[in-house]
Amino acid sequence: MECAPHHGDGGSVLLVVDDYPENLISMRALLQRDDWQVVTAGSGLEALELLLVYDVDLVLLDVKMPGMDGFEVARLMRGSQRTCMTPIIFLSANAQSPAAVLEGYASGAIDYLFKPFDPHILKPKVQVLLEQQRNRRALQRLSHDLESARAFNASVLDNAAEGILVVSEAGVIEYANPAISRLLNAKIDELQGQEFLGFLQKPHVPAWPDSQMYAAYRLHETWRLHDALLRTGRGQQVPVALSCAPLPAEQRAMVVTVLDMSEVRHLHQQLEFQAVTDPLTGLLNRRGFHQAVESILLRSERGDQSLVLLYLDLDGFKRVNDSLGHDAGDRVLRWVSEQLQSCLRSYDILGRMGGDEFTALLELEFPEQAAKISEELIERVSICQQVDGLDVMLGVSIGIATFPDCGSDLNGLLRAADIAMYEAKRAGRQQYRYYDQEMNGRARSRLMLEDSVRTAIDNKDFTLVYQPQVSLADGRLRGVEALLRWQHPSVGDVPPGLFLPLLEEARLISQLSAWIYQQAGAQRQAWQTTFDEELVLSVSLSSSQFNMPNLANQMQQVIERHGLQARQLEVAIGEDCLMNNLEEATKQLKLLRHVGVRIALDDFGCGPCSLAHLRDLAFDTLKLDPQLVARLPGSVRDAAMARSIIELCGHFEVLVVAEGVETPEQAQWLKANGCAFIQGPWAAQPLMAEDVVHWSRARVR
Repeated sequence: MECAPHHGDGGSVLLVVDDYPENLISMRALLQRDDWQVVTAGSGLEALELLLVYDVDLVLLDVKMPGMDGFEVARLMRGSQRTCMTPIIFLSANAQSPAAVLEGYASGAIDYLFKPFDPHILKPKVQVLLEQQRNRRALQRLSHDLESARAFNASVLDNAAEGILVVSEAGVIEYANPAISRLLNAKIDELQGQEFLGFLQKPHVPAWPDSQMYAAYRLHETWRLHDALLRTGRGQQVPVALSCAPLPAEQRAMVVTVLDMSEVRHLHQQLEFQAVTDPLTGLLNRRGFHQAVESILLRSERGDQSLVLLYLDLDGFKRVNDSLGHDAGDRVLRWVSEQLQSCLRSYDILGRMGGDEFTALLELEFPEQAAKISEELIERVSICQQVDGLDVMLGVSIGIATFPDCGSDLNGLLRAADIAMYEAKRAGRQQYRYYDQEMNGRARSRLMLEDSVRTAIDNKDFTLVYQPQVSLADGRLRGVEALLRWQHPSVGDVPPGLFLPLLEEARLISQLSAWIYQQAGAQRQAWQTTFDEELVLSVSLSSSQFNMPNLANQMQQVIERHGLQARQLEVAIGEDCLMNNLEEATKQLKLLRHVGVRIALDDFGCGPCSLAHLRDLAFDTLKLDPQLVARLPGSVRDAAMARSIIELCGHFEVLVVAEGVETPEQAQWLKANGCAFIQGPWAAQPLMAEDVVHWSRARVR
């Protein structure tokens, strides 16, 4: 492929295609001119490549070429928007039959010349065609420029913030832009053709010829009015400023510019809003909160509702400001305000008192309901999030005061709630306390248990054990499930059935979640050289763990930090995770699916979960509930149900793991009915990480 140097002076570009180099040389010599750039190609494929690089004005195309002949090149050119209008002249020494000529014209050529051709004929033809191409391109540019100018003018009118009307000398609206359409709450076609005076409320003008606008138009002057009123399509009045200027005489019309002056009216409201609004979070500031709450406290028709004040103070916020700076602190405060708003109802009053302190006034049926709301707020705020690439752990302590028991006015309520909040901080932070001591006494036993669990978290008294999942066919290790265990320093092993519900109720499981995921990921990494790469490490998620907004991100971090393949990790979710909020659960599953981890439906077979979820949610694994497995094979009904589930999973390509297998009879029945894998005491008890390796090697021997 050869080409002459490219000229950037707007000259014409010719493409000569011939498989004989000597023909290309002679054609370049023949067609060489200062205002012509000759580009050559030795094959059809090279020609197509050059057509993508150059804006070619004319193609001189040989017919007979190896690989791709000229007819095929021409057809491909005509099929491309870029080259469909490029003129083609066929040059042929062999294909000189009438059929070949007809095929050439059918392929889109404008001429068909035989070799040897007369240079005195070819060169003028080329010149005429190039002039035509130049004229065509000039017309295209002109058309494009005109269209661009028209589009620009239309865009100016359509995007102008002010309303613009063109009113004829007879007072009829001929044009309306989108801004005036929005202002008058009427479609553009509803405005066009209407009398302008039909929308003008002030000044009142009985007849168009008597109007000052028309008088100014006749004098070729501009008329302005700053306190006019227009009527909207719904009959509402809008304060506006009008400016009317005549168009050129041949237009026989005027342009009316309409400025919405309601913004001026809103200015005072905006200033008042700023006076009661925290500029950082958009919540009520101290003044705004006082105004809103005092008006509620003064109402005599409160009915039977209880008024409860929450005083919230962030735990650990000072570390954010000190280590990351005030800009990062501001971002954290905005995030906290969003979390608080998402937990509370739209009619609850929420404010920022200053710094990292927030207040909320709730109308509740019973004052005790504030405890549950406080737990939700603590859970929402007390999660690890990344700020400027660093993990930040926050928390919140909450004081609760009830009206009028703890205070007859807002100042009294604030003092009581503030005292209760400091009691929560002294109790260990990330807690709530009522100012009412009797209410606190009722929750004392629960709080003591919570403290024990918190201490266990701080002291890292929790560990992970791993229960194997084995194949019924050949006994191979499919994977392991990570199980949480608590070794209390004085009591010893605490049963999971005791401490797991407590972790859930106290909203403490979220503090453990990141540690569990990282421990499991590190262990799977440690097993990379010991076990097959297909070994799956499964982690069961509670409802609160599954609903954490950063779950998918945490899983992604585990995979990246430990160099794992996503399919080596499996998250198991129970039926309750789906049934509580199917819509949100579906969104969370999509996020996990995007990360690539395997997803298992846990404890299936005894709950309300529909079989349709297996079809619609595309699980990788289904784990049969231990309660269902325990009744096998003795219960005919349970056997029928288990058999149906296993068969259905086979159709959906969902792997089945039976949990809680304790007897050889259960294992034998499961194997006979198509269950691939089992987990439970009959296969193996939960093991320490190092024992899993020894257990696996012993089975191989």
